[in-house]
Amino acid sequence: MSAIIENDLNATLAAELYACLRERRTVPPLAARHPGLTIDDAYAISLAALEQRVADGERVVGKKIGVTSKAVQDMLGVHQPDFGFLTDRMWIEGDIDIEKAGLIQPRAEAEIGFLLKDSLKGPGVTAEQVIAATEAIMPCFEIVDSRIENWKIGIVDTVADNASCGVFVLGDARVDPEAHDLPTLHVTVTKNGAPLSEGYGHAVQGSPAEAVAWLANTLGAYGVTLEAGDVILSGSLVPLEPAVAGDVFEMQLHGVGACTARFV
Repeated sequence: MSAIIENDLNATLAAELYACLRERRTVPPLAARHPGLTIDDAYAISLAALEQRVADGERVVGKKIGVTSKAVQDMLGVHQPDFGFLTDRMWIEGDIDIEKAGLIQPRAEAEIGFLLKDSLKGPGVTAEQVIAATEAIMPCFEIVDSRIENWKIGIVDTVADNASCGVFVLGDARVDPEAHDLPTLHVTVTKNGAPLSEGYGHAVQGSPAEAVAWLANTLGAYGVTLEAGDVILSGSLVPLEPAVAGDVFEMQLHGVGACTARFV
């Protein structure tokens, strides 16, 4: 009986978060209202909400890792990575229309994206296998967002809410990961023309490739594969920065390329 109640609760919370996504509104933290929720529950909630998005015509195009760097963990008070899914509607080309994109309280973060040429499924995936399975890396902005009031999230809240993902923008550059030492890649970010932040690849679990390996192994435990053709966002190299209409963020992933996130 308890399992039925738990499944009913997960389904109810998934429907609640999906409604928040479509209606651009927030709800109080899930974990505060339901202290018994586990990370497995949160993942079930996330998957159920994803099923609703797919039923609404969206297509999964990749996965994301979040809360990987100490800067972001300290900012959000969440001290372990999370994971979520990317869909085609989340992939923005051109300006980011906050209302049209369904964003509520967006924050921009600069990341290194991976485009896979081969699939990866844990357990046992290594950073070296990630590099071998990667067609290209690229600069990208993930625009995180939360359906939880005032970003008052714990790990259960953010996993249930698709790892607090909003939308993402990819830069044009596509570079062979073998050509670079990923931990030492340097990113600089400006906001409205003024220097904002900088970071290095090693901010993400020592290396972005290690973060992708963690994702493959974590999702592998749930029977999920990182598929060939997937875009993987490996986690922010810098602190998150709130964004409003009119803001323009530019990042330079030195030696790789640039990416712009323009909000309207």
